[in-house]
Formats: sequence, structure tokens, C-alpha cells
Amino acid sequence: MRAMSGDRVTEAVAGCVAALRPAVDRDWSAVKAGGLEWDCHGTATHVADDLVAYAANLAGGARDAYVPFELTLDPGTDNAGLLHVIETTGALLAAAVTTAPPGARAYHPHPFGSADREGFAAMGVAEVLLHTYDIAQGLGLPYEPADDLADAVLNWLFPHVQPGPDAWPTLLWATGRGELPGRPPVTAWRWRNNLALPAERLTLTGVRPAAARDLRLGGDGGFDWLGGGPYEGTREAAGFLVKAYEAGLLRPEFGVFALVRAEDGRAVGGIGFHGPPDAYGRVEIGYDLVPEARGHGYATEAARALTAWALTRDDVRTVIATVEPENTPSHRVLTRAGFRPATPEEEREAQERHGTAEDLRLYLHAG
Repeated sequence: MRAMSGDRVTEAVAGCVAALRPAVDRDWSAVKAGGLEWDCHGTATHVADDLVAYAANLAGGARDAYVPFELTLDPGTDNAGLLHVIETTGALLAAAVTTAPPGARAYHPHPFGSADREGFAAMGVAEVLLHTYDIAQGLGLPYEPADDLADAVLNWLFPHVQPGPDAWPTLLWATGRGELPGRPPVTAWRWRNNLALPAERLTLTGVRPAAARDLRLGGDGGFDWLGGGPYEGTREAAGFLVKAYEAGLLRPEFGVFALVRAEDGRAVGGIGFHGPPDAYGRVEIGYDLVPEARGHGYATEAARALTAWALTRDDVRTVIATVEPENTPSHRVLTRAGFRPATPEEEREAQERHGTAEDLRLYLHAG
């Protein structure tokens, strides 16, 4: 798996500058940028402003709002100078991403209030790719980034969008800039950073499609695993996430989370949902730990945190879990996390209505 990194930001910015440099002698303020209301000069300034804002938030560890400053060009800055500003602010973001420690998160509003270093890199790349396209359209210049760069943006920021046969047309469609056969036009859109839920000693870190694909294929998904790799249940859950993504059915907040230990940044297990809530507001969780992490209460801590988050949502009424009768440690985990065993009547209802297996014991948590 090729990570979303500072190098990707640098690659995107280099493509932007190469595409727009042939038109530096034209009046960018007199031309609209593609389908935007902004002119090409204002759009290019916006790119630079976003790049430096992302760098500042990440480097400064912003928590509740953007770092309070704004980019202002010197009077008389020409288009060549503006491209230099984009190169410079891109280099600042690339450096901030490269030097940020693993697991670092900082403020970004969409959709969960923060982004990690890979998220900031992906947002920077997205701003550059999409607005270079807008500007190039306005100026009549050719532009098409590498498909793997567009695919990375989709995997990191658009996990809710079903991938198409080619990544760049899919990204343009997903942001209201193009059409895809068989799909309705997009009139409103928003990218989605991954959800991270802090617990006492762990952070439950949402696994993105690219990382899930790597886990399914035997990789580490970009995580430093205690014991060298995840337990088999996490790899299996990652495979289900990939299938949901490829089918366009993934709701990423109801996906898979790596359990990352705060003390050393190492992943010790996985937890996640079997899917989004059903029509009755029921959602099922599952979890596992690497053998080296068992017996320390991590599973209980993770189950408690994920359940508490789920029960704050309007679309969730009950969180359930199913356990093999002989799995005594897991029964204890759920009891300590606030679950109760289902009554025989509730078990029969779950088997009839939801297809719960008869040979598993059902636990419920309704807040």
C-alpha cells in the first residue's frame, strides 16, 4: 500500500504548476475557473491558502478551529509569483505531514472535527487536483493527473463513493464536475475524514478502504502492530469493508477501527460494526485482540467506547454482540462493557427477524 504522504502533496503541486505555467502571461482575473463562481486568479489563491492552512493546523495541533490567520498576496504579485506561492505552501504542507508523528490529529470540521496527517495530505492533494482542473478548464489548458493520485484521494476522503472503472473521472463526478454512465449527477458533496474515538488507553482509528485492502491481502494497513500483525478476525472484517466499498454500500463510520495504544502508537486489535443500523435501530459489533495484548482490558475499553458513540446517534437504539457459548473471556468483556445477556424471547426474536445464529449467545446494550 502506498501511503498518502507529503510526497503525494509534492507530486500534485508539481502537476499543477506544470499544467498552469504555459498561461502565466494571461489575465487570470478575467476568466472564470471552470464551473466555479471564482475567477482563475482567486481559485489559485484559494489553493495556496488551503495548503498553508492545512499545514498550520497540523503543525500547530489546532483543536477547535483553524489557526487564525489568512494568506494575503503582496500587491502586484503576478501569475508566476502565484504559482511560486502554491509551490511554497505545498512544500509547507508536505513538510508538516512528513514530520507529524503517527496518530497526530488536528482540527478540520468535516465530518467529525479532526483529521490525521494522511487526511491533511489527502485534502491538500484534493484541493490541488480539483482546482487545477477548474483553472485549466477556464484557461483552455489540458490537465489530467495520474490516476493513482486520484484513486488515493477517493480511498482516503471518499470512502462512501463507489469506485468507478477509472479514478479521475470518478473523482470529478463525485465532486460535481463530470458525469458517469449510470449514475445521477452530483449537486452537493462533502469529503469524509476517518472517525477516531479516544478511549482511556486507546484510540479507535477508522480504517480507510486502501488500508482495509492492504490488511485483507496480508499487509499491516499502515499500522504498527503489536505481535507483527492483526488477528485473523480483523483481516476478515477488513475484507468485508472492501466489499462494501466496492459495492458503494460503505458507511465508513460503521466500518472497522484499529485499536491504537496511546502509550506507544502500536495497534493491538480491531473492533467494528457488522454493518450500518437496520430498520429497528440495531447495530452489531465484533472485536479481537492480538494474543500479546489480551488480558489487559483493552477489548472492554474498546467495546465500551464504540458502544457509547453508537448510542449517541439518532439511528441507533440497540447495540448487540454475539459470542460462542464457550468463549468465557468475551462474555466477561461484554458484561464489563455494560451489555446484558438476551432473554430467551429476545434470542428467538433475533433469530427470526435478524438471522442471528442459534448456536451463539446474544448480548444487548440499549443505553
